[in-house]
Amino acid sequence: MDLSWIDDAKKSILEKEKTVVTRNRGKVPYTTHNHRFDDRSGPDQIAWWTNGFWGGILWQLYKATEDPLYRSEAEELEKKQDQQLFNADALSHDSGFTWLPTAVADYRMTGNRAARNRGLLAAGNLAGRFNPAGQGFIRAWNGTSAWGGDTTGWAIIDCMMNLPLLYWASDELKDPRFKNTAMRHADTAMRNFIREDGSARHICEFDPCTGEYVRDYGGQGYGVGSSWTRGQAWALYGFTLSFLHTGAPRYLRTAEKVAAYFLSNIPDDGIILTDFRVPQGEPNYVDSTAAAIASCGLLTLAEQVEKDSDKDENERQKLAQDYRDAALKMLKALYDNFFDADPEDDELIEKCTAAYHDKEHEFTIIYGDYYFIEAIWKLTGTEQFIW
Repeated sequence: MDLSWIDDAKKSILEKEKTVVTRNRGKVPYTTHNHRFDDRSGPDQIAWWTNGFWGGILWQLYKATEDPLYRSEAEELEKKQDQQLFNADALSHDSGFTWLPTAVADYRMTGNRAARNRGLLAAGNLAGRFNPAGQGFIRAWNGTSAWGGDTTGWAIIDCMMNLPLLYWASDELKDPRFKNTAMRHADTAMRNFIREDGSARHICEFDPCTGEYVRDYGGQGYGVGSSWTRGQAWALYGFTLSFLHTGAPRYLRTAEKVAAYFLSNIPDDGIILTDFRVPQGEPNYVDSTAAAIASCGLLTLAEQVEKDSDKDENERQKLAQDYRDAALKMLKALYDNFFDADPEDDELIEKCTAAYHDKEHEFTIIYGDYYFIEAIWKLTGTEQFIW
C-alpha cells in the first residue's frame, strides 16, 4: 500500500492550521457554519463537553512545531475553563475529555503547576461521581435526560475515555484511590456494556442504591440493541487505554473483542456510518468521528498487542498488522473523501454525526478534527500522548 498520503496529510494539516488558528484566536469551536468555526468560549457555553478538543489540537500542533501561537492559545483556553471547574452543575463524567487535552497536556509538556492543579481538581470531581453501590460506576450526567428521565443511576460507554484522567492522578499523587475507582468502573462497563459479540451498549441504567443493572438505552445510536459506531470506538480505545495504564489482561481481551467486532463491520470503502445495526431500508449517516476515534484506538491497540506475552510471536504480529491495516483503511477513506485542506475553510474533517435521531447529520465536529490529527501524528511519530 502506498503510504505517501500520510506525510501529505501531515503537511496539509500544518500548512492549513496556522491560518485557521490565527483566524480564530480566542475561540473555542465545536462546529462550523459556512466553513467558519462557532465559538463556545462564552460563560453560557464554556462547559460544553467538547471544548477540550480544541486545546488538544493546539497542543498537538505545538508538539509538532513549537510555534508559540499554539501554546498561547491553548493556555488561554485552559484558563477560560476555570469557569467550568467552579460550577458544580456544569461538571459531568466528561472531565477527562475536558482537562486531559488541556490542563494535563499543558503540565506534561511544560511543567506548569497551575495546569497540574486544574487537572487534579478535575480528577477529584470525576472520582466524586463514582457510586460505590454494587460493583460501582461513574455517573454520567446531572439532572434528567430526554431518553429516560432521571439519570442518577446512568453510566455511558463514553466514560471509558475519561478514566485516563484518574489513572494520571493516581500516578501523579502516588495515590491508588483514583486508579481503583477507574478500574471498578471499567469492570462494570466490561460486564454490562460489552455484549458477547463485542458490540457495545451506549447507556446502562443501574439502581443507584444497590448498583443492580436495570436496563439499557439506545442513546445516540439507532435504538436499544443497535450498535452506535462512535460508542464502539469509545469502547475500543477506552479499554485499550485501561490496559495501557493498568496492565490488567482483562482490559486487553475486552479491547480485542470489541476490535474484532468493529473490524468485521468495516465496509469495503472504509467509510463508517452512525450505527452498524440500522434496519434495512432505514437511513444511515456518515460519522467520520467514529472512524477517526476507532483508528486511534486500533493503532494504540496494535502497539499493546505486540507486547502481549500470552500470545506467540506470529499471533502478535498478525493481530497488530490487522489493526493497523484497518486503521489505515478508515483514515485513507477520510483523507480521500472528507478531508478539507483549504485554509479558507476552518474545518478539517467533514461529515460527522452526533446522534442518529438528531435533526442534523453529517456536519463538522471538532473532535473529528482532533482524532484525525492524533492518528496522523501517531503514524508519523509526532504525537503528544494525551490519554
